[in-house]
Amino acid sequence: MMPSHAIAGEETGGDPEHLTQTARHQAQVDPLAALRAPGDPPWDVYLTGTVFLDIVFTGLDTAPVRGTESWARGMGSSPGGVANMAAALARLGLRTSLAAAFGDDHYGEYCWDALARGEGIDLTPSRTVPGWHSPVTVSMAYEGERTMISHGHEPPPEEPAPDCPPPARAAVASLTPGRRAPWIAQAAREGTRIFADVGWDDTGAWDLAGLADLEHCEAFLPNAEEAMRYTGSDCPKAAAHALTEHVPVAVVTLGAEGAYAVDRRTGETAEVPAIAVEALDPTGAGDVFVAGFVTGTLAGWPLADRLALAGLTAALSVQEFGGSLSAPGWSEIGAWWRRVQSLDTQNPAALRRYAFLDPLIPAHLDRPWPLRRAVPTIGFGRNA
Repeated sequence: MMPSHAIAGEETGGDPEHLTQTARHQAQVDPLAALRAPGDPPWDVYLTGTVFLDIVFTGLDTAPVRGTESWARGMGSSPGGVANMAAALARLGLRTSLAAAFGDDHYGEYCWDALARGEGIDLTPSRTVPGWHSPVTVSMAYEGERTMISHGHEPPPEEPAPDCPPPARAAVASLTPGRRAPWIAQAAREGTRIFADVGWDDTGAWDLAGLADLEHCEAFLPNAEEAMRYTGSDCPKAAAHALTEHVPVAVVTLGAEGAYAVDRRTGETAEVPAIAVEALDPTGAGDVFVAGFVTGTLAGWPLADRLALAGLTAALSVQEFGGSLSAPGWSEIGAWWRRVQSLDTQNPAALRRYAFLDPLIPAHLDRPWPLRRAVPTIGFGRNA
């Protein structure tokens, strides 16, 4: 495994304007530049889901102890939930459109501003719901793990996803056992390539037939435990092959062991080991992994390169606190790549696995390593 030699940075406060300035420098590479042509869909990726306000407490040495008060050395706020995926895609240079409900409170205004102005995400399909407060998640990060507490109310019954999703090259869907999402079939009929993940099946059924929208998907990206339960396999790799009976591409994440993927149409298989990092907060790492894989797929890369980018971006993300805050852009990727190439101790074979990055990263993205990104918090005014 290739070490990243990342060092955790001190958090700083920022305001929405600072976030805007930061985000303008994220997507400095267009991975689809060579493929763009007149008549293309206006958006590369479409998403829908729930946006949370994430409040992240950092610098905790241990888990909070019952009956005591714990002080955190740092705190940050950012859009969370589906915003983690949207930010990760946008920072990798994909034109991203999001349909979500936003509260009409200050939290909702902050999240809308951070995503629209800060990340350049299209919120045309989204809406503000009068009288509805934004869902909130408080996350406490310690010892490379996290504990989360969430609160929110169901939004009005109107579906945040429009009946006819905007034209897009791809869409990312989170499948729900036993329930169809009509927009998925609609988007697939219009030629949108659907990438799907899935959460834990609380029913305990683990029945692939219950994931009815899987028939519309190009790729399915569960973790190893989910893949084995859905297929009845006792091996993640066997589970990946079994899943290709239901979907063309199966990607199974293996945690600290990396990821494994199978493409039924081309016959490709790929396995990429995890990059060894000092993990501070795993929030959003799965979303970042999917964003990296979608990016490489839309760019037409070989399966192994897609898997390598996905694993790399996820590894970089866990070295920072927060979900959408930690999603790396091309500056982070470029800084990491130049840093690991400069170390005499690196395994040449491991370096060759990431040589596909060379033509992607312009010289002007040369920035010092480790990087620092300001952590925005709604506690600061615009002129603070």
